[in-house]
Amino acid sequence: MRIAVDAMGGDNGSKPVIEAIKEFKKVYPDDEIIVFGNKEELNELSSICEVVDAPEVVPMTAGALEVIRMKNSSMCKAINAMKENGYDAIVSAGSTGGFLSAATIVLKTIPGVKRSALVTAFPTKIKGKKVVVLDVGANNENNAEELVQFAYMGKAYCQALFNVEKPATYLLSNGSESHKGSPLVKETHELLLKNNFEGFKGNMEARDVLNGDADILVSDGFSGNVLLKGMEGIAKMMSGMIKANFKKNLWTKLGYLHVKSGFDNMSETMDYKSVGGAMLVGINGVVIKAHGNSDAYSFKNALRVAHQMVEYNVVNKIKESLANG
Repeated sequence: MRIAVDAMGGDNGSKPVIEAIKEFKKVYPDDEIIVFGNKEELNELSSICEVVDAPEVVPMTAGALEVIRMKNSSMCKAINAMKENGYDAIVSAGSTGGFLSAATIVLKTIPGVKRSALVTAFPTKIKGKKVVVLDVGANNENNAEELVQFAYMGKAYCQALFNVEKPATYLLSNGSESHKGSPLVKETHELLLKNNFEGFKGNMEARDVLNGDADILVSDGFSGNVLLKGMEGIAKMMSGMIKANFKKNLWTKLGYLHVKSGFDNMSETMDYKSVGGAMLVGINGVVIKAHGNSDAYSFKNALRVAHQMVEYNVVNKIKESLANG
C-alpha cells in the first residue's frame, strides 16, 4: 500500500517522523511511504522511500483555507498528492483543524455522510481491550442524526480494527439512566432505539468509560474532546505523583523494585501512545491525525493504524454500514 506522510507539522519537527518511518519499514517493508517535507532534513530517508520537497510548514493555528493556500507546504502537497495519485492513506501530526478541514474539502466525504468524525481507541483497565470513541474533536457541534451516523461508522471501525462482531455501544452522558442527558443525548438515544441499532446498551458516564464494558462510545465532538483531554491530563498527573512518591527516599525506592513489574504492566495497559493517532471517518480515504507532540514511537503507531485501516478496508466497510443502517 502507499501512504503519504506530512513530516513537518508536528510540535517536535521532522526528527521523530524520520525515526518512526525507519522503524515502520522494518515491520512493513513492502509498504511505499511518500514523505513530504524539507528535503534536506529528510535526506536520510531517500534510500528507503520517496521524498517530496515541501519546505513550508503549516502553523498549528492554521485553518483549511490557509492550508490550501500554502501550496508548498508539506500538508497541502501531501493531501493533494493523495487525491491525484490515489494513495491509500495519509498521516500528519500537524494542525488538527487545518488538516481535517483541508482533507475534507479535497478528498470529500462518503456520499450520505453528514459530518466526518475523529475516532480513536482508548485503553481500558482490561489489558488488550480498547474502547472506540467518536467524535473526539472534529466538530464543536453535532445533531442527533450525525451522532447516529457516528455509531454506524464506529461500529465498522471497531469490527475492522478489533474484530468485535457485535460491539457494545453506549452514549456519553451525565447519567446511565435513559432519561438522563442533554437534549442532544436524549434525542440520539431515542433515534438509536428507533433504528434498532444492534448492540446499543444505553448511556454511560465518563467515570465508567475505561472499565472495559463498552466497545464503542458515541459523543458529540466537543464533549468527546473534553473527555479525551481530561483523561490524558489525569493519566499524566497520576504518573507524575506515583513517580514522585517512589523517589522520596531509599526505602520508597527499594519498595518500587518490588512492585515495578505491576507498574510496568499498568503503564503498558494505559499507554495512549500505543494507539498513535485518530482516524477521520466519513472521508473517502484513510486520513490519520497523529498526536501533535508525537515522538517516534507514537508516530510509528499512527502509521500502523493507517496500514491496518487500509488492510481491513475500513472505508468500504463504513460505506456498507451506513447503507445497511
